[in-house]
Amino acid sequence: MGRRRTIDRDRVLDAAEGIVCRHGPVALTIDAVAKAAGITKGGVQYCFGTKDDLIAAIVERWAMAFDAEVARNAGSDPDHLQRARGYVVTCSRLDETTQAKMVGMLVTLLRSPKHRGRVQEWYARWIGKLDPESEAERRARAVLFAAEGAFFLRSLGLVEMSQAEWDGVFDDLMDLF
Repeated sequence: MGRRRTIDRDRVLDAAEGIVCRHGPVALTIDAVAKAAGITKGGVQYCFGTKDDLIAAIVERWAMAFDAEVARNAGSDPDHLQRARGYVVTCSRLDETTQAKMVGMLVTLLRSPKHRGRVQEWYARWIGKLDPESEAERRARAVLFAAEGAFFLRSLGLVEMSQAEWDGVFDDLMDLF
């Protein structure tokens, strides 16, 4: 009796991200991921189900990595304001390639109400922790919205700016804390 073969989900996600990096989100298909990961199309479907579920897994992995980076940038035992600062610092350090990847995947994912709900919950965890009765935390909420706006405007190619301009925007945002 042969040993049951297991599929390394992270390796499959790495393959999917590689496709998105090289060819954009439009090139992401179950078949392309299977070929890149060296497994069958059925293997990808077994791990993730649909293409939307695969995209959701990629976005979830990015969200976890983003949250971990925020935690590193926020310091030990941070309060809500320190976490918000860590969030803005993390946004400021995302390179253009990563931004474009993330936005392309999010746009694809948001077509599904189920997956849109997951993204909404993630944002609610960030925004909802800030106390609307606190002036400093209301300002932090505004800074988070501004950082997200800058991220999406640049990522969608609606605003072009050099790295120095990008850094300046985030320096200005940090001053608002």
